[in-house]
Amino acid sequence: MTSVDGDRELQRALSNRHLQLIAIGGAIGTGLFMGSGKTISLAGPSVLLVYGVIGFMLFFVMRAMGELLLSNLGYRSFRDIASDILGPWAGFFTGWTYWFCWIVTGIADIVAVAGYVAFWFPDLPRWIPAVSMILLLLALNLVTVKLFGELEFWFALVKIVAIVALIVTGVVMLAIAFQSPDGHRATLANLYNDGGVFPHGFMGFLGGFQIALFAFVGIELVGTAAAETKDPERNLPKAINSIPLRVVLFYVGALAIIMAITPWREIEPGKSPFVAMFALAGLPAAAAIINFVVLTSAASSANSGIFSTSRMLYGLGHERDAPRRFTRLSGRSVPANALVFSCACLIPGAALLYGSNSIIEAFTLVTTVSALLFMFVWSIILVSYIVYRRRRPSDHLASKFKMPGGVFMCWVVLAFFAAMLVVLALFDDTRVALLVTPIWFAILAVAWAFIQRRRTVSSL
Repeated sequence: MTSVDGDRELQRALSNRHLQLIAIGGAIGTGLFMGSGKTISLAGPSVLLVYGVIGFMLFFVMRAMGELLLSNLGYRSFRDIASDILGPWAGFFTGWTYWFCWIVTGIADIVAVAGYVAFWFPDLPRWIPAVSMILLLLALNLVTVKLFGELEFWFALVKIVAIVALIVTGVVMLAIAFQSPDGHRATLANLYNDGGVFPHGFMGFLGGFQIALFAFVGIELVGTAAAETKDPERNLPKAINSIPLRVVLFYVGALAIIMAITPWREIEPGKSPFVAMFALAGLPAAAAIINFVVLTSAASSANSGIFSTSRMLYGLGHERDAPRRFTRLSGRSVPANALVFSCACLIPGAALLYGSNSIIEAFTLVTTVSALLFMFVWSIILVSYIVYRRRRPSDHLASKFKMPGGVFMCWVVLAFFAAMLVVLALFDDTRVALLVTPIWFAILAVAWAFIQRRRTVSSL
């Protein structure tokens, strides 16, 4: 099944079509469908600004990553960038942290999949759809990287169709001044006539960032797929530059329509506002349709996680920061050992969540830890860019995809991430994650010290 490393390399089998939809799928997280109800209840109409601010900041992270990846086509991912520019320690911390990011996110997604399947099969034991989804995604990812691209293409397409359908339906309801059974009329005035844009004040606005941050997890996925992308110098910039349009359309546009149709105070935090709006429009199958959409969204995130973790282990193995067996590729140029290991790590994690007293509390903790770890990875990309500009000015001058704002915008975004840590410390349900997350970095520090000591001894 596997071959010795060196016989073959990762294949550039992902086309522009695949990369564009992978980027879109990464920008549309499960948090938009399921978490937006709670975000709206916390921030009111200012949630539009919340998503806009996060999207704006992450665009610069992506542009920094894009310039770095294209400065050296030998980079397989941003882990290679960190290792080359900041040093081996950065590659080790970034690679393993990104692997752990997607493991904890994948656990949450698998649990979510089990919950969505229960909509149609309430008596089915939850472990069956969870384990079945893991095995299905493993089997499909073992075939070829092109099949991963096809899976993400269709998963993302389902999400896009659902959001476009919601926007079109909402525009029609606005045009006819639709009136709901409880007497509320669809109008843009709903965005500001009930307590203003900031009905809960500045603290309410800050509270909206909690879930919104998790909704953007995975936006950097195009950087993981770079080594397997055809013509990256043409396709990578196209995928990254389309991010602002996606944020405006899929986040700001969709949520603006929802709050124009249904006043924000009427949106229930524990339910998907997408389902509620389709139900208002008189579509009896809305619940089943949106349940399917959110199911595919969670499956898409889990699929992305399995792909990303396997490629990170492949890169870590090459640097001898992970067992060398993870560098072995199958006959189809897929890192099969890394795929199997990552999928195996999802199964006990899902079992731990099922054994907890409150799956919702565990889900919140896991997703917040994931968002914190992703902010670390995004920060490493920005720091790598700052050092790259200082050490390799000629590469920057030769770049055809320069980051707008350069080093200045890197510091702006890093300051934003620091502010987000303060915001997460202000709320009880996210403060726990802040206290738990440092344990991971302590484990990595010990592991790195052990690896360095072993290398020192072996070189004597």
